[in-house]
Amino acid sequence: MDVRVRYAPSPTGLQHIGGIRTALFNYFFAKANGGKFILRVEDTDRERYSDESLEDLYSTLDWLGIKWDEGPVVGGPYGPYIQSERFDIYRSYAEKLVEEGKAYYCFCTPERLEEVRKQQVESKSEYQGYDRHCAHLSDSEIKEYLRQGIKPVIRFRVPTEGKTTFHDILMGDISRRNRDISPDPILLKSDGFPTYHLANVVDDHLMHITHIMRAQEWIPSGPLHVLLYEAFGWEIPQYCHLPMVMGKDGQKLSKRHGSTAVRDFRAKGYLPEAIMNYVTLVGWSLDGSTEFFSKEDLEKRFTMEGIHKAPAVFDYKKLDWFNGQYIRQADDSRLAKLIAPYLQSAGYVSDPLTDDDARLIARIVPPVKERMKVLSDVVPLTAFLFEDKPVEDKGIYVAKGSDEEKTGIALSKGAAILIDGLRSGEEEASIEEKLAALSQELEIKVNGVFQPIRVAITNSTVSLPLFDSIRLLGIDETEKRLNRAIKLFEEN
Repeated sequence: MDVRVRYAPSPTGLQHIGGIRTALFNYFFAKANGGKFILRVEDTDRERYSDESLEDLYSTLDWLGIKWDEGPVVGGPYGPYIQSERFDIYRSYAEKLVEEGKAYYCFCTPERLEEVRKQQVESKSEYQGYDRHCAHLSDSEIKEYLRQGIKPVIRFRVPTEGKTTFHDILMGDISRRNRDISPDPILLKSDGFPTYHLANVVDDHLMHITHIMRAQEWIPSGPLHVLLYEAFGWEIPQYCHLPMVMGKDGQKLSKRHGSTAVRDFRAKGYLPEAIMNYVTLVGWSLDGSTEFFSKEDLEKRFTMEGIHKAPAVFDYKKLDWFNGQYIRQADDSRLAKLIAPYLQSAGYVSDPLTDDDARLIARIVPPVKERMKVLSDVVPLTAFLFEDKPVEDKGIYVAKGSDEEKTGIALSKGAAILIDGLRSGEEEASIEEKLAALSQELEIKVNGVFQPIRVAITNSTVSLPLFDSIRLLGIDETEKRLNRAIKLFEEN
């Protein structure tokens, strides 16, 4: 069997971590099995549809390097791949079910349906949902409704007895009593728009989808979809409902945990290879220990057997760690291009870059790549080079275990050791040894000497390595800032 899978998002919001995880699983499964990855746009929810969401879908997959074999833009033999362009197809199949007695026209008004719902709630009826009022209309009754200009919906006849079972590759057999399935759900709305259930089943069949990999939240729809397949007499694809993506608190991942939109991660400065690698590991593993995979690795080694049954936790800190590792592995010239927009946005370098800006960024890359978790970290890490905002709160200079008096001495004596050594060409390791010896002399920890020096030079407790900062800043400017800090402690 030729493997054919699909990612079928609705362009009603930005691509989020859970959705893109589904796309990656489908894509890698297809590639690992020599199959096809199909992109289908399920845009029948016109009230929530937005062009921005559709563009975000395309740009996110492009940024991740995910190319679909069939779908919008690229085409394919089973198009169109945008549901709003397939309405005639859905109507013909819905009408076919009506002709065979497996579906029927319903002329109930919204007002009647609301009244039925209220009565069921008030009476605490065991039966909740559509009351099948139009399930057995005669031909003459149907003609009369149509003569009055009332446009019907088409409802599917769900069996009232027995149960429906489908097999899930991860979860095993899943059964549901037919009486518990949504009673005679709408397949085609009165305006000609299909519901999700009809469009989904018809498209998966006509596009020859062999495996349906989707989130576990769609499990309740499984029995209804199976009934539709059986009603049409079609072969049922293999189902694999993917584990939920959770926050560390055990709740479904949402905005309360932090950003979930891939666009936000991209803007903050996560690399596509880090997102791809880490997100694929949220609910899948190869051997329980291997963590780093290139896109090419996953295209060869991804297996459905490696998908976990239990919910998977999305750990923002673990993603930061992954991204930091990929940043350190990245080529310096690539990083220079990637961090430039952040420095331009901060107003630190010009747009377009001048030759001097480009040379400065090239010098910045080696030290910052060892400190960045995300690309946007370059701004706070290098702010001291572009704007001088001295720290005037003495407490920030004081390291744990020291005090203001010792910090003032450490600054004064440490600055002399540092500047004299640099101007005389002394080895950095030798200067560090002398600064460490000063901490012993003052009976404080080494950081009690280095922290006030770093704060004086970079105006921050979080900075690039000391000597990297000095090389970028220059000895004269370094000395000027140290003297300013020394004066701050001498004033009182």
